[in-house]
Amino acid sequence: MSSEPFPLGPAEKVDLWRQRFFEAQAAAEEFILKEHGEEGLAAWIEANSRITADLLRAQRPAGVSATDHFMTRLQRQLALYDSTVTSEPQPSGTVLRNADCGILRYRKRAERAGVVLTFSSPCAYCQELNTAIAARYVEPDVTVSCELAGDGCTWRAESPHRGRDGD
Repeated sequence: MSSEPFPLGPAEKVDLWRQRFFEAQAAAEEFILKEHGEEGLAAWIEANSRITADLLRAQRPAGVSATDHFMTRLQRQLALYDSTVTSEPQPSGTVLRNADCGILRYRKRAERAGVVLTFSSPCAYCQELNTAIAARYVEPDVTVSCELAGDGCTWRAESPHRGRDGD
């Protein structure tokens, strides 16, 4: 092996970061489930949602609502995996449509390559974690929900107070 540095192109760097994140996530899931079972996974989601909500509070740009910040973060997270995501403003809030989830596609590809996955699908974990983050972070009158559909999902952040006259 040469001591010369091996330069990576931008696409190779992205693929490597995805792979490393996937490996770390899979290792954490496996460890938690083996050592602590479903209760441990619930506690991990609780801790992860608290830590992430605290980070979002510290990072929220001035003039941006917590809800808009959360939905933008979610959209960007899905875009990291080349998901097909659109954001649609609605009178009562925002709808993110993830027509083709890159995270799900990535995990299916890893499984076909022989990687043993902890979860048959990442969707339930993603849904539970992100709704827990939203519950801790977005404005109290906003409801964040997710509906699974095929190889994607639809996220909604809605408030009964948005879209009324004078708002």
